[in-house]
Amino acid sequence: MKFPLADWIDSHPAVRHNLAQSGMVGAIHRPILSPQERRSTDPEELRSELAGVIGVASDRLFLTHGATEANAWATLYVGRSLGPRVGICRVRFPEYPPLYDGARAAGFEVTSDDRPADLAIVSQPRNPEGDEWPEERLLEWASGSRHLLVDETFREFGERRSLATGPHERLWVTGSFTKFFAGDDLRVGFVVVPSEEEEAFARFIGLFANGIPAASVAGALSAIRHRTRIHRDVDRLLTANRRALARAFPGGSPPVAPVWFDRTGPRSADLARRLLAASVLVCPGSYFGDPGGNRICLTRRTFPTDLGAYLAVRGPEPPAPVRVASGTARSARPRPGETGPGRAGRA
Repeated sequence: MKFPLADWIDSHPAVRHNLAQSGMVGAIHRPILSPQERRSTDPEELRSELAGVIGVASDRLFLTHGATEANAWATLYVGRSLGPRVGICRVRFPEYPPLYDGARAAGFEVTSDDRPADLAIVSQPRNPEGDEWPEERLLEWASGSRHLLVDETFREFGERRSLATGPHERLWVTGSFTKFFAGDDLRVGFVVVPSEEEEAFARFIGLFANGIPAASVAGALSAIRHRTRIHRDVDRLLTANRRALARAFPGGSPPVAPVWFDRTGPRSADLARRLLAASVLVCPGSYFGDPGGNRICLTRRTFPTDLGAYLAVRGPEPPAPVRVASGTARSARPRPGETGPGRAGRA
């Protein structure tokens, strides 16, 4: 049993048209490790090379077993600094479920309003909407919060520098190898901490975190060193799939990340059930805090065909432009078929 969103995706592996997978695993192939690469198993070597690629000092970067774990460590660390009082966490819905569910589990009150907050959490590029906020908009949205946590799991798709390279104080940045690098088997993620938190966070994570397996270290180093080739393969596939999306929904900008949130059809839970009956799998927006849409992913080579199957079930509603509106914030998000607040998960 996993998070509800992951359970939703993983419990339907035999669908003919899978529009629910947000990573490139199965769509591109990482280069086979050479004998020399197999021997590159030093976590400090990975830490140093990854920090260099991102553009930060290596002592600010800490390895984890994925972005979900990185987000959890950062959220728990900030939460414990508040003492006995309940912290306020600002979120903009729809949003990647473990970000705000993790904050709730850490004792935060999650809100979508603009009152002063102890922590603001956001994915960039956005999951599930696929857009990327300009830095000025992001900082304006986060103003009034003591800490800002940015999940950059989809950053490589946008070819932009990490926010961690900027001068921003109390900024936490996370990422992983699971999406762009098709590294589900690697189980490697990371968190870049504010410079003033390096020593304290090192002591904190050292109490709980296990080391990264040697095979994962070697695979992650290989992915970094072959990133130009991987980038070429990803770009070729996504260019074709973004064109297919633009033909179906003309008049707007395609998403930066390989995900898009369709608000033009019927209520998400109802449509998701109809789609599943036709062997089409999407992620209902109820998992992301916005039941008014569905997330579709552009990661499969069969995307043009799968999108056609989606549109055949979706109905005759006039197509809207491929846009990246922020949506309406909601604090309760029923799962498909439910009417009350639900929990949500990863993927």
